[in-house]
Amino acid sequence: MELEIIEKALTVCKVRDVKDIDLSAGFYFIGRTDGEISLVCETPLTPESTAAREDGWRAFRICGTLDFSLIGILSKISGALAENGIGIFAVSTYDTDYILVKEENLGRAVKALENEGYIFK
Repeated sequence: MELEIIEKALTVCKVRDVKDIDLSAGFYFIGRTDGEISLVCETPLTPESTAAREDGWRAFRICGTLDFSLIGILSKISGALAENGIGIFAVSTYDTDYILVKEENLGRAVKALENEGYIFK
């Protein structure tokens, strides 16, 4: 399976209101529940008025479109990273999954996944 590194520094944060989010940005994820609004965005585009934030994330995506009938893809990736002591923050879209790791763990994450047969393009 092919993976692709996203060449952007990312921030994971909580925002108070969606109006604080720059919806014209090229890369972001918004998650809203009855308890919070979470945002993953490029670090330089992080809203000034966050309720909480954590900088220093990097991401990679599973290449291609994943069929909903596929089982265990994210589990296998997260398991391989967990075995190497690497925590993740995962985001899924309609087409694919994105796995975020802390910047300092990116090299180790790539190596761990390559050892499991994943290919980075």
